[in-house]
Amino acid sequence: MKKGILATKVGMTQIFNTDGILVPVTVLEAGPCYVTQIKTVDNDGYSAVQVAYADKKERSVSRDANGKKEIRHRHGVNKAQMGHFTKAGVSAKRFVREFKFENAPDYKLGDVIGADIFAEGDKIDATAISKGKGFQGAIKRLGQHRGPMAHGSKFHRHQGSNGACSSPSRVFKGKGMPGHMGSVRVTVQNLEIVRVDAENNLLLVKGSVPGPKKCLVTVKETVKAGK
Repeated sequence: MKKGILATKVGMTQIFNTDGILVPVTVLEAGPCYVTQIKTVDNDGYSAVQVAYADKKERSVSRDANGKKEIRHRHGVNKAQMGHFTKAGVSAKRFVREFKFENAPDYKLGDVIGADIFAEGDKIDATAISKGKGFQGAIKRLGQHRGPMAHGSKFHRHQGSNGACSSPSRVFKGKGMPGHMGSVRVTVQNLEIVRVDAENNLLLVKGSVPGPKKCLVTVKETVKAGK
């Protein structure tokens, strides 16, 4: 893999391509990402580039106007993390991820990775945490069939039989049942980049990308490029 970046999902829209065809696209705010560490085979056992994305405040303690009451900002970057970012020469960031680039030794601490590493027509894989849908039944969650909807039927959207009674006298592991749906890591492969706006750090990707708005999306060079 030679290309990879962290992005934020902005939303969906539609644009006209060069042939005048209306194309639905997902807008991703990609980067800028900053290199915070270079993993080497000698030191870490593998080769990779660690990047940081999205500004975040530093954890601190302040006082009110009278100088008495302490106000603690607990959700900021702690001292250990801040030391790591300072060593790389970058400000505090919210997300830190690794990419196993083929040319990892070519990067240096503090290097900036922007949306311009991709070009129109590139194929990518987009990974994000899907939307959480709460507790759902077997029909919506697993696509199972419903029963008759007539008035005499007492079986409409129920799951149905879970297993035989006498043999094996139990429900097998992995049986599809109602439960929590969504909020899992999902990767959509072989998506096409329709347009790149390097000035505004935007990638317009054809089709849908997992996750809600403002979620973190990992964009990588697709593994199916040659297929």
